[in-house]
Amino acid sequence: MAVECIWPLGATLGEGPLWDARSGALWFVDIKQGRVHRHDPASGAQETFEVGGSPCFILPADDGGFVLGNSHVLQHFDGRRVTRELGRVDMPANNRFNDASVDPKGRLWFGSMDNGETELTGAVHVYDRGAIHVAGGECCITNGPAISSDGRWFYHVDTLGGLLWRFDISGDPLLRDGEVFARIDPKNGFPDGVSIDSEDHVWLGLWNGWSARRYAPDGTLVQVVELPVANVTKVAFGGADLRTAFATTARIGIDEAGLEKQPLAGGLFSFPVDVPGAPAHEVKLG
Repeated sequence: MAVECIWPLGATLGEGPLWDARSGALWFVDIKQGRVHRHDPASGAQETFEVGGSPCFILPADDGGFVLGNSHVLQHFDGRRVTRELGRVDMPANNRFNDASVDPKGRLWFGSMDNGETELTGAVHVYDRGAIHVAGGECCITNGPAISSDGRWFYHVDTLGGLLWRFDISGDPLLRDGEVFARIDPKNGFPDGVSIDSEDHVWLGLWNGWSARRYAPDGTLVQVVELPVANVTKVAFGGADLRTAFATTARIGIDEAGLEKQPLAGGLFSFPVDVPGAPAHEVKLG
């Protein structure tokens, strides 16, 4: 499979890739540099927006703009700048948001984590038309989430625990009676961001695992895509047919000798997939 680095920008902590079908562009963030990036495959244009703080995810809003999760605040981003605050979460001072996803009802599910990566202070939160509540999933580093196309299955990652959980959220927006969907041996890396394709297969980025994995709905590992960098944070699907996978990566924590072996660490990568991704839902703001 042809894996290509399409933007060797050297992100410190590239995360949260989003294909925005409205503009035909791939958006993602660099959490540690306070930046939002935009890549247009058709024109080749690449833009960077300085937003400050710790932008952790960017997702489409139903007013044509975006919701940006930044540190412990949800912000509205119009594609050029932050315009207003949408909500905030009272968390320990060393916590921040991490990854997020939107369900078919327009609810924004987002995780929090201990920025020092030691305390069990992370959890999953839900933004529902302006109201925010804690859904569960307590752990040190939350990742994902990803949600099946019918809105039933919720995939939640406990990164340090090496676990990918699945919950049935068809009844209410709370994480109850979950089951372990996949367990990652530390020798293969740590589970990072997850996403769903149109066959409801789960794609998982591996931190220090040099790869992305695809799992069938029954938890069977069916595909591994190797990348030339260690820290693969998440995969999103884009292009007109949603058959191009875009993978964000990170160079944080890699020493000088390590960077000599993986000079493209922190770059944005792409590779073709046979099964298209699922379109992103928009956050309902009100």
